[in-house]
Amino acid sequence: MKLTLERRYKCNGYTIGRLLVDGKYFCDTLEDTDRGLSDDMTKAEIHARKLKHITAIPTGVYYITLGVLSPKFGSDLFYKVVCKGMLPRLMGVKGFDGILIHCGNTAKDTDGCIIVGENKVKGQVINSKTTFRRLYPLLWKAWKEEGIITITVK
Repeated sequence: MKLTLERRYKCNGYTIGRLLVDGKYFCDTLEDTDRGLSDDMTKAEIHARKLKHITAIPTGVYYITLGVLSPKFGSDLFYKVVCKGMLPRLMGVKGFDGILIHCGNTAKDTDGCIIVGENKVKGQVINSKTTFRRLYPLLWKAWKEEGIITITVK
């Protein structure tokens, strides 16, 4: 399965994008501020531009695993029910650790992660839990059957 995150609105304090699943629009996304980071930059260059907890991840291609229990969200009842606490985790994000796809509404909820939902309120997403509930089974099926899920952030 191939996911694509297209960053569309790069604003002060947040970034709104679109998530495509195998080339088809699936939902909107919310991230922290895009500071122009790219996976082809060195770690030193990334750290020079990154502001901790308020910077979107570098553009690039990342593998996603569903096989890691989230230390932060693993005990949350919603995630226990929907995904047994094993949220989609992006692997090998240069200069960042623990980048997940999860629920939330504002940039304060992201901490560098990707929030899924509907962008019907400026600077926010709504219906995030409903969106996550629709996305996770697709990811799980692909991960079990294909073993590979990638996300291209551009």
